[in-house]
Amino acid sequence: MKASALPLQYGRASDIARMPQGKSRPVTRLFLGRKNAIPNFSSTLTRCEKGLDSGSDFGEHYTLVSNDPEEVRKEIEKLRAENSKLREEISSIEPAVPRGGSGSGSEQDMARLNVDAKAPVPVEEVPGVVSRGVPAGAAALPLQEELRSAELDRQGHEGPTEEAAQNVMDIVFVTSEVAPWSKTGGLADVAGSLPVALSKRGHRVMVVAPRYLNGVTDARYSEAEDTGSRVTFNLGVCGDQTVGYFHQHTNGVDFVFVDHPCFHRSGNPYGDEAGTFGDNQFRFCLLSLAACEAPLNLHIGGYKHGSPPGFPYGDKCVFVANDWHAGMVCCYVAARYRPYGVYNDARTVLAIHNLMHQGVEPATTYGQLGMPSDWYGALEWVFPEHMRAHELDKGEAVNIMKGAMVTADRIMTVSQGYAWEITTPEGGFLLDGLLRTRQHQLNGVANGIDMVEWNPATDSHIPANYSVDDMSGKRTCKEELQRELGLNVNPDIPLVGFIGRLDSQKGPDLFLDAVWGLRHRDVQMVMLGSGVPALEGRMREMEREFPDHFRGWVGFSIPVAHRIIAGADIIIMPSRFEPCGLNQLYAMAYGTIPVAHATGGLRDTIEDFNPFAKGKLGAGTGWTYSPNTVEALLSACDNALTTYRSHHESWTALQVRAMSQDLSWNRAAKQWEQVFTWAKIDPAYCG
Repeated sequence: MKASALPLQYGRASDIARMPQGKSRPVTRLFLGRKNAIPNFSSTLTRCEKGLDSGSDFGEHYTLVSNDPEEVRKEIEKLRAENSKLREEISSIEPAVPRGGSGSGSEQDMARLNVDAKAPVPVEEVPGVVSRGVPAGAAALPLQEELRSAELDRQGHEGPTEEAAQNVMDIVFVTSEVAPWSKTGGLADVAGSLPVALSKRGHRVMVVAPRYLNGVTDARYSEAEDTGSRVTFNLGVCGDQTVGYFHQHTNGVDFVFVDHPCFHRSGNPYGDEAGTFGDNQFRFCLLSLAACEAPLNLHIGGYKHGSPPGFPYGDKCVFVANDWHAGMVCCYVAARYRPYGVYNDARTVLAIHNLMHQGVEPATTYGQLGMPSDWYGALEWVFPEHMRAHELDKGEAVNIMKGAMVTADRIMTVSQGYAWEITTPEGGFLLDGLLRTRQHQLNGVANGIDMVEWNPATDSHIPANYSVDDMSGKRTCKEELQRELGLNVNPDIPLVGFIGRLDSQKGPDLFLDAVWGLRHRDVQMVMLGSGVPALEGRMREMEREFPDHFRGWVGFSIPVAHRIIAGADIIIMPSRFEPCGLNQLYAMAYGTIPVAHATGGLRDTIEDFNPFAKGKLGAGTGWTYSPNTVEALLSACDNALTTYRSHHESWTALQVRAMSQDLSWNRAAKQWEQVFTWAKIDPAYCG
C-alpha cells in the first residue's frame, strides 16, 4: 500500500517545493488538517463519524471497516510506519521548502508541499500571454526565480517572520505621505507601517508616494535610487505629463517615489505659510495615474521576483487608495484601464482616514482630471443651497472622494465605529447617502502602532525604560517630566496630558475649558500641540494663570510626545470625531490610561473600566464619555482620579491590561487581508 505521488508543479512559492538542480522529483501529496498525514489507501478506511479509540492518530476522522481487532492494529502500525517514512522524505528536501514562520513545526513544512488546486496556472502553460508592461522575454525566465526564499535577499530582508498569509497577494498602497519621508499626521504612520506588516506575512507590497523636494527634506530620499523609468500620460487639458520613479527597498517593502516638478516646492505636502496649494487636484491626479502605471512598468523587488531588478507587479494587484489624494486611482482603473482589458483582475480598495477632506473643486476642472467625458457623473457633485455663495451659484463641482466611492471595489475605514458614523448625517459630510448604498462593501479595521518605535522597554526618548512586568521606570519618567516642565515633583499628584493638533476636530478648546475644573481637583496638566493661533494663545494664557498646575508646549516634538506619553498618568482625548486615533494606542502601550470621547476609533479601542468585574480589580482599559461636553469630560476624569487615588490595585490592573493588549500592526494586517480577499471575490466595478 503506497502513498500516491504527484510530479512537481510550479505555482505559488507557498504551495510548492523547489527541487535541487531543477530536476523533476515526485512529491508525495499529503492529506493535511489531521494529526498525521494519511495516504489515500484502499477501502480499509472510510470517512464518517468518529471511531476507533482515543489513542488512534486518525480515529477522529476515520472508522475502520474490519471487525478483526488484530487486523486493525496491524493496519495502524503499518500506517504509522509509512508516515514516519514520509516525514523522512520531507526532511531530505526540507532546505528547499520556503518557510513562512520562524518555527520548525513539521505541519507547516508539509503544508507548503501540498500542491493547491487553486494555484495559478504556470506561465509556460499559457503561451503568448504577457502582462502589459512586461517584456516578452520575462515570461521565459525560469519560474524558480520567482519563488520566495526564506534566505536573506540582496537587500538584507528576511523572509516572512510572522504567521504566513494563506493567499499571497501583490498589494500597491498609494498615499500622499508616508513616514519617515513625509508626514503631517496619522496617514503617514499607517502608510509606513501597515505595508511592512503585510510584507512580513508574505505579501509583495509596494507603496507609491510623491518625492517631495524642498531643500530641507531632500536628504530623506538619499537612499532612493532612480529606476530610469519614465512614463508619459495625458491629463486632459493639462496635456502630456512625464514622471520618473525612484525606488527604495526597505523592511521588505518597495517604496516608490513619483518624481515631477509639481512636488518640488517648500512647505508640507498640501501647502505652505500662504495656505493650501491651488494645484493640489492636478498634483494628486498626477500621483494617482503614475501609481496606476507603476505596477505595469517598474522592474523592482530583487531576485525574489525574477532576475534583478525583478519582474513588474503586473495587472492582478490590489490597489489601496488612501483618502481623496489617491482616490483617482479607483476612477482611472475603472475608466482608463479596464475598458481595454488591463486590470480586469485587479481590485481597488478606498481607505478613508478622514472624510472631512474630499478634494472638491469647481466643475470646470473636470477637464484636467484626464477622465473620459462620459464618466463625469461618477464625480459630479452639487452643493446644497445653503452652502452656495450666491443665488446664481448652481453649486456644481467635482468631488474626487465621491468618485472614488462610486468606482472602488471595496471601501475601508480605520475603525468599525467610524465605518458606521460616516453612514449617518452627522458624520457623513454629505456623502452618507452614497455610503449607505455601499454599506455591504464598507468595512472598518482599527489601526495598529509601530511596536518598535513605541515600546517603553526600548524607547530611547524617555529617561527610564520599563515594561508590563516591571513598571518602576514609569514613576521615574513622571518625576523627570515634572522636573522638565518646572512643576512640583511629586509622583502622587495625578499628571494629565493632551497631545494633538489645535483644531476643532481634536477638541483642544474643550480641554482648555476643563482646566479650571481640573485645577480645583489638584491635577497637574501638560498640553502639546500647534494649530489655530487663538488656541495657541489660550495655552500661553492658561500657563500664566495657573503656573503651578498647567504647562503649554506650543509646537510639536516627537521626543517630547514620547516623554509625555510615558510620564503622564492619564491622557485626555476630547475629539469631536476621530476615525481611529493613535495617541490612545500609544498611551495604553505605555500604561497611561486614556479618558476619551466615545467616538469612532476611540470607542472601538478603549474598553470602559468596570470596577465590578473580576473581583476587586475590575476590567477595562480606560474611560469613554458622551456627550462631548466639559461636564461629561470632568465626570469621566473624576472616575479616573478616584480610581488612581483610592484604588491602587485596580489602577495597576488597568495599566497591566492596557499594556498587555496586541496593539501591533500584525493584528490589523490580518484583518486587512480578509478585506482584500473579499474584494477579490467581488466582481470588479466596470461602470
